[in-house]
Amino acid sequence: MSGTVHRELTQYLESLAAAGLTHLPRPSRRLGAPAAGAAAQPSATSVVAPPPQEPAAGSAVLPSQPAAADRPKRGLFAGEEPPIPPAALASSAPAERSTMPRDERQAKLAALAKCVAACTRCTELAETRTQTVFGVGNPQARILFIGEAPGADEDRQGEPFVGKAGQLLNKIIEACRLRREDVYICNILRCRPPGNRTPTPREAAHCREFLDGQIAIVDPDYVVCLGSCAAQNLLGTTAPIGRLRGKFYTHGRAKVLCTYHPSYLLRTPSAKKDVWDDMKLLFRDMGVEL
Repeated sequence: MSGTVHRELTQYLESLAAAGLTHLPRPSRRLGAPAAGAAAQPSATSVVAPPPQEPAAGSAVLPSQPAAADRPKRGLFAGEEPPIPPAALASSAPAERSTMPRDERQAKLAALAKCVAACTRCTELAETRTQTVFGVGNPQARILFIGEAPGADEDRQGEPFVGKAGQLLNKIIEACRLRREDVYICNILRCRPPGNRTPTPREAAHCREFLDGQIAIVDPDYVVCLGSCAAQNLLGTTAPIGRLRGKFYTHGRAKVLCTYHPSYLLRTPSAKKDVWDDMKLLFRDMGVEL
């Protein structure tokens, strides 16, 4: 076994252990020889995520991301619109969440963060980062915010959303009568892309099991995707953020709401009203009028 394969296998097994997996079942048939007509097995990265559940009445389930060859090409024809998944303005309360104690959640997050710190799957990111940026906040938070990737400030301090965009996110959270420590905040990537470029699909895929692990441990009632990168990667769609806003989607047990990224608001202050409308929609679903 080569050194690279051994290192990646070790990192993967450590991430499974951090997510609470204690053993792997013995296969009932020879590996590499699927039985005729047998259903496809889940990918290795899906082990960290919670098992799929039936959606609540009125909620919308997004389709899985199609294979690259089947994905619609954006801009292939003039005026072509990317597909948008079904959505519903569900108002029913989310299903019952995990009863895992806070200290146990915190320990699992710390173990997963240790795996992230040693990750070198994305060679360019591993070579250029100052440190990994895992996540921060309440391990029992009802609301989990997902951004795009760390910037220069985050790379330097090791915490997501600490720059100008993070300061604006703090104001949004405070306007909702919460504190930063009441919610959980993370990103699609845990390493800063050089020049703050947009994460590549391969980079997002490499980091996906860590994101799934964080969501599974925190087990929030609501996930807020900040910007198109977060929304498209989490939900498996190419639809722009403007078309994803104003509706609830589902990811596992959680309801998902998409809105503009704070960095976009810094460039386009007029969009702050849209984000505030999204926050009012979120909290109205929680039974709170802002």
